[in-house]
Amino acid sequence: MTSVVLGKSSPLPLAPRSCRGSAGSPRRKFGKSHLRSDLVTEADEVAEAVITTGLKAAFPGAIIIGEEGTHKDPALLQSIAAAELAFIVDPIYGTKNFTANLPLFGVMAATTVRGEVVAGVIYDPVCPDWAYAVLGAGAWMEHEDGTRVGLRVAPPAPVSQMEGVIGTNFLPEPLRSTVNGNLSRLATTTWFRCAAQEYRMAAAGHCHLLFYYRLMPWDHAAGGCSIRKPAGIARILMARPITRRILVAGSSALRTRPVGTWRVLIAGAVASDGVRGT
Repeated sequence: MTSVVLGKSSPLPLAPRSCRGSAGSPRRKFGKSHLRSDLVTEADEVAEAVITTGLKAAFPGAIIIGEEGTHKDPALLQSIAAAELAFIVDPIYGTKNFTANLPLFGVMAATTVRGEVVAGVIYDPVCPDWAYAVLGAGAWMEHEDGTRVGLRVAPPAPVSQMEGVIGTNFLPEPLRSTVNGNLSRLATTTWFRCAAQEYRMAAAGHCHLLFYYRLMPWDHAAGGCSIRKPAGIARILMARPITRRILVAGSSALRTRPVGTWRVLIAGAVASDGVRGT
């Protein structure tokens, strides 16, 4: 049912118009919690409306927490912890890529029961396929023809051999400079401006760690579930109380030494050959 709802919400029909600067022409969001880089398009709003309508029809009584709806009604965030059933939705993650005609965006949805994430799905409307993670059922990639491929995170590796997706643009100084100064300890680093695709990469074992600072439920609830279900782990470094229970800060292949590896990135105080979990 979720795949049908997300599939119907695909922003692709609006993509050609966005390139001409009409339907998808980006507008900045305004408010204390938003940055100048926060954009919204008609495609975001239409996709969220379609998803919300579909989920409410399939699950009467469920609470829908969408990124665009929450921008208009921030009180929706407070309902996550107590809701018997809630869906947290990001209609287009990667709006800047979408408006730039880059095929690196996705649709994300997570299911929560009383604040606990029990399922997540990340839909790539370009391929199209779906990355699923369900409590007690594991994680898998499902293609348009119905075939499934199991997801599993990358095996543990020394810090110097890790490939990371690192987003530091929201970090405050001096933390941003500290983290950027330590990225050379990893084998490679990149950032796609799209956590939807980055979580899919990590869940499939194509990178070792993810690092994010700005944690909003619609950005990370589904992705965090996709990381943990295929035997990965996650650590929250900093978060608001409302998001602490349901969000993750990154990766997966660090099961044998998670805390120390984060310290390499954050403080640079632990040598890569002496990293230990605590």
